[in-house]
Amino acid sequence: MIESIYSFLAAVGFTHPLHPMLTHVPMGMIIGMVVFSLLGLILKNTDLGETAFHCSVLALLAVGPVIAAGVLDWLHLQQGEWNKFIIIKMILGTVLTILLGVSVTLKKKGASPAMMFLFYFLCLACAGGLGYSGGTLVYG
Repeated sequence: MIESIYSFLAAVGFTHPLHPMLTHVPMGMIIGMVVFSLLGLILKNTDLGETAFHCSVLALLAVGPVIAAGVLDWLHLQQGEWNKFIIIKMILGTVLTILLGVSVTLKKKGASPAMMFLFYFLCLACAGGLGYSGGTLVYG
């Protein structure tokens, strides 16, 4: 099944891994939610906090396809070989998804801007760990 997906993509001229091109959506949204949340706190602007929330929702929606593409690439390109960076990525991907879900829930329940910034910052820390371990996995 997995090989048929990559064979089809190769037949239409796409030979790159899927995961790297998809990571930009949640990673960009996570950076955005931290920046907008911080600016909202500093400037006491609730509109910026709302923009941060919208970024978190989009990040949450995008993280599933990114994880799925990462698993597909891992199975296709590395034949599902386990190593410490794959384990780290799986743990951090799960933690990030949970943190994003919790942040959306907290915002809907009226959490304070400071609490939201804390959760957004924790998401950014997970995203940084994911990027670092992914880069190490690919580039050594």
